[in-house]
Amino acid sequence: MVNSASISADILARRAAKAMPGATTAFLILDTESIPDGDLIRRVKYPDENIPPEEAIARAQAEVREQSTTGSDFLPVTFHYPVAVCVLRVADDYTLEAVTCLDAPQFRTEEIVRQFWRGIACYPRAKIVSFNGRGFDLPLLELAAYDYGFSARDYFLTSRNRFNGNHLDLMDWLTNFGASRGFPGGLDLLAKLIGKPGKMHVSGDQVYDLHRAGKCQEVNDYCLYDTLDTYFVFLRTRVLTGDVTLEQEAELIAKARKAIAAQANEMPALTQYLERWTDGQPWP
Repeated sequence: MVNSASISADILARRAAKAMPGATTAFLILDTESIPDGDLIRRVKYPDENIPPEEAIARAQAEVREQSTTGSDFLPVTFHYPVAVCVLRVADDYTLEAVTCLDAPQFRTEEIVRQFWRGIACYPRAKIVSFNGRGFDLPLLELAAYDYGFSARDYFLTSRNRFNGNHLDLMDWLTNFGASRGFPGGLDLLAKLIGKPGKMHVSGDQVYDLHRAGKCQEVNDYCLYDTLDTYFVFLRTRVLTGDVTLEQEAELIAKARKAIAAQANEMPALTQYLERWTDGQPWP
C-alpha cells in the first residue's frame, strides 16, 4: 500500500495537467501580506512580562523605529505570519492564465499556507517570480510551513541556488543581486513607469491596522494589486532579456487586460485596478 504522503510532486503535477488539458504553466507570480504575531513577540522578546499581544507589538515596533534611519517600524519577517497570498499562473509564452487569491474570502492563515505549498507541489517545474521574495515573501511562507509542519520537498530541492534556482526575485535581479544598494521607489516605481497602477489607496504600513479593523478583504485586494504589478514588471524585464519583443509585450498586456476584466465580476477589486491603468510614457 502506498502512503499518500509519499506521492511525488511530479504525480500531482500530472494530475493537475489532466484536470486542465493543455496547461503550460511555467511561472507562478507571487505576493504576500502579513502582520506581526503579538503572542510570539511576547514569548520571545518579553518572556517574563505578562503583557497583551498588542502591547508586545507596539513595544517591539517602537524599538525598531528608534534604531531605524528611516523611521520604519517594520518588524523582521521571523515575527510575521501571512494573512493574504495571491498567485498568478503564467504560461511558457508569458500569457496570464489565472489569478488566484488563496482561501478567499475566509483568509485563514493555516489554509492559505496549506494551499500555497500544495499548489507549488502541483507545478514543480514552474519558476516562482516575486519582487523582494527572497528577502521576505518566501522566508515568510517557509517559516509558516515550518510552524504548521507542511512539506515542501521539491521546492527546497530547487530553491537554494540564488543565481540559477527556481525562483526569480525581480528586485534581486534588477539590483545586480544586491550590488546596487536599496531600491527607492520599489515595485510602485517600476509599475508606474510602464503605466500600471502601482500603489493606490493602501500601502504596506497600513496592513496591520486594516487587519485589526477586520478589513481582511482590503488587505487581500492590496496584495492582488501588487501581484498584478509584479506580472507586468516581469514582462518588461523579459523585454530586457530579449525573451519578448515590445510588440509581443503589447499583445500580452492586451490579452491580460481582457482576462482581468473578465474576472472582475468575481473579484470586484480588479475594476479599480483597471480604472487606474494608463499608457506608460518613457522618460524624456
